[in-house]
Amino acid sequence: MKVQVLNLDGSAAGDVELSDDVFGIAPRADILHRVVTWQLEKRRGTARAARERSDVARTGKKLGNQKGGGTARHGDRAAPIFIGGGKAHGPRKRDFDPSLNKKVRSLGLRMALSAKAAGGLVVVDTLELTDAKTKALSEQLAKSGWGKKVLVIDGEQVNEGFARASANIVGINVLPAVGANVYDILKHDTLVLTRAAVEKLEARFNG
Repeated sequence: MKVQVLNLDGSAAGDVELSDDVFGIAPRADILHRVVTWQLEKRRGTARAARERSDVARTGKKLGNQKGGGTARHGDRAAPIFIGGGKAHGPRKRDFDPSLNKKVRSLGLRMALSAKAAGGLVVVDTLELTDAKTKALSEQLAKSGWGKKVLVIDGEQVNEGFARASANIVGINVLPAVGANVYDILKHDTLVLTRAAVEKLEARFNG
């Protein structure tokens, strides 16, 4: 698949051949859903548990006689009705650590890239800026027509000047190639890859 390469100012900078094994796969909603769900679950922390009656360190001695005291019957101080007692039907500890086959994760990422290649992919030569200022970059992006939510993926490392200039622009997110993931790719309207990012991603799957 041949795609035109652009400069950041919109001018043509040649062509690049995209691998069909990475950018030419028919997306499947079930695979993408599984990978996105796995990603979001992995972000969650452990749900904290409450101390229940058996977890509270209080005396187990019976408070008083079963009958004749004029008060309710109680077995020990750990009862939920007392201050400092255990929580009745409290939340249990929950760990969110799902597993997903590595081949499915790899397939999901290639499908996400392919979905953007079908519509919503822009390949740029480099992220080098002559004037690494937020205002200048914002004006360039407004002319490019990339949309409101743009994910820019660079090669080994993100260009420092571009990262600094785009930091305060709403809707522009920047990642190195190693950070490419299904959730972020699908969440944005446009995916922008540099030549270096294309090489890294193709080497990641074909290596």
